[in-house]
Amino acid sequence: MLNWSEIDTVLLDMDGTLLDLHFDTYFWLQVIPTEHAKKQNISFEQAKADILARYEAVHGQLQWYCLDYWQEQLGLPIMALKREIQHLISVREDVPEFLSALKDAGKELILLTNAHPDSLSLKVELTEFAHYMDVLISTHVYGVSKESQSLWQQVQADLGFDKKRTLFVDDSLSVLKAAQEFGIGHLLAVANPDSKLPANVITDYLSITDYRTLLPIK
Repeated sequence: MLNWSEIDTVLLDMDGTLLDLHFDTYFWLQVIPTEHAKKQNISFEQAKADILARYEAVHGQLQWYCLDYWQEQLGLPIMALKREIQHLISVREDVPEFLSALKDAGKELILLTNAHPDSLSLKVELTEFAHYMDVLISTHVYGVSKESQSLWQQVQADLGFDKKRTLFVDDSLSVLKAAQEFGIGHLLAVANPDSKLPANVITDYLSITDYRTLLPIK
C-alpha cells in the first residue's frame, strides 16, 4: 500500500487519526447543545440547530477549532466541560503498534493538529501517544488551519521536511486535499475516525480502518 522506503517524515493528525473521534463528536454534538439549551432556556433541538448553524458558519476556519472563540461566543466554560467527560478520551487501538513501528524504522514523527493548545494539552496529559512524537504542533500557533496553504508553507519553512518524502495522515478529506495541493507526496485517509459510527467510504485517497494493515514498516 505504501512504499516506506520513499517516506522519511510522517505527519499525523490527532483527533480521529490517533485518538478516537467519539470524544469530540459527543462533546460538540451533545454536551455543547445541552449546555447551550440550559443557558438560553430553549429546547435541546433548538439549541442544536443554533449550534450547528454556528459551526457551519466557520467550518474549516481556525475559529471552528478554537476553544477561546466558542467560550466567547457561547458563554460556556469549554475546558471545564471537556474535563467532565475526559474519560471518553482514548487512543485508537491500532495506534501504539503503528507508532512504535514507525519509530523503530527511524521515521520522523510530527503531530500536526488543528486542535486548540488547551485541548492538545488535555489529550497529551491523558494518553500516551506524545512520547512517540518528535514534534507536537497546534496550528493555532500559526494563526491558520490545515485547510490553508499558508499553514503548510509556514510549517515546512520551520521544520524543513522534504514534502515529496512525507506521508500525511488525516481523517478530514478537505485537509488531505489541502496537503495534496501543497505537494505532500504520500497521503493516507482514516476511514473510521469515530468508533461509534460506521466507516466512511473513501475513494479519492488511499484509506485504512486499521493501521496494522500497513505493517511491517522498513
